[in-house]
Amino acid sequence: MRVKVRNESRGEVLGDAVTVADTSPTRNVGLLKHTSLKAGEGLWIIPCQSVHTFFMKFAIDLVYLDKRRRVRKVCHAVRPWRASACLVAHSVLELPAGSVAPTGTEVGDQLLFE
Repeated sequence: MRVKVRNESRGEVLGDAVTVADTSPTRNVGLLKHTSLKAGEGLWIIPCQSVHTFFMKFAIDLVYLDKRRRVRKVCHAVRPWRASACLVAHSVLELPAGSVAPTGTEVGDQLLFE
């Protein structure tokens, strides 16, 4: 399933072809089989409090969300062979590196998944 992700607080679209990873197999594989993400693509991992970029071939932006889909943490351009966590998060949105900053998305913003 693919969804459109909109930052309601800023009136910006973060992605229009974001894949939902809400099963154990889809969460475990994540983006590992990808060689890149195109603009507008991404992965929304539910539930998730931490991710790693081991064995990945490209950097990603991370947006951690609570159960109400409010932004709790943003990480920009996380390179391969790194780990990141947000213990108060319920899910994480993985997007192409450099795609979050232009939207102005920051902690406290409300996201909408359509």
